[in-house]
Amino acid sequence: MYLMRIGPAGSERPIVRLDDERYVDVSDQVPDFDESFFRDGGLDRLAGMVDERVRSGALRHFAGERVGAPIARPHQILCIGLNFSDHAAETGQAVPDEPIVFTKSPNTLVGPHDDVRLPRGATKPDWEVELGIVIKKRTSYLASIEEACDAIAGFLVVNDVSERAFQLERGGQWCKGKSAETFNPAGPWLVTPDEIGDVLSLDMWLDVNGVRRQSGSTSTMVFDPFFIVHYLSQFLVLEPGDLINTGTPPGVGMGFNPPVWLQAGDVVELGINSLGSQRQRVIPAR
Repeated sequence: MYLMRIGPAGSERPIVRLDDERYVDVSDQVPDFDESFFRDGGLDRLAGMVDERVRSGALRHFAGERVGAPIARPHQILCIGLNFSDHAAETGQAVPDEPIVFTKSPNTLVGPHDDVRLPRGATKPDWEVELGIVIKKRTSYLASIEEACDAIAGFLVVNDVSERAFQLERGGQWCKGKSAETFNPAGPWLVTPDEIGDVLSLDMWLDVNGVRRQSGSTSTMVFDPFFIVHYLSQFLVLEPGDLINTGTPPGVGMGFNPPVWLQAGDVVELGINSLGSQRQRVIPAR
């Protein structure tokens, strides 16, 4: 299934995408794609509901509605740093022996085509196309990779927008450069694992103003999504609906010589095969 949320910011309704033109509205039975939905087995119930509505002809057509993030605000957003060896090289850092873990404020989550707002004082804003994982059930101390697979609700495209000066030059933890408002565009869809042939061989790309900046593949991850979920479960409790950003391939702005930073007026487009694409306009802070 392809889970989406459409409508004005703060008033999105949950739907299931069938194709580029049609969807099934499930908002009369599902309040939102949130923690309680995943915790209470919503994905299993949803599949039967969608099949029944398709058979009855209860289909709707997209009509230019705003697309929100495909999940409601999660309990937490966890991120994995330097998870592509060639990205680590372009930043001048060693490939980590274990996943580098940092957090991102949950209120950074926005829709895939919403504006990215530069924070006040930003001097080095950057882009990062990433594979996102959404957790299906409350999870801790997973015993195997197989259990980790079963704990995943689906995958999506995320842009882990970063302010490098805040992240690397202002002391403390990376979260300062990661948690400005609008810094986590997500979607357009949450894609359940059965819809993806092989999540470990998906092409990733990102353009800025029509110029290709990032090209990569999930096949070159240092730590794959299933290992990441298993690993994180040994240190903390993953809640239903939690989002994990799994790292970016090479081509980020800080990796160029000289570096290339986002500016107000720029347009960022990005995507991952099978998971859809995003488009954001960069605008100044309020």
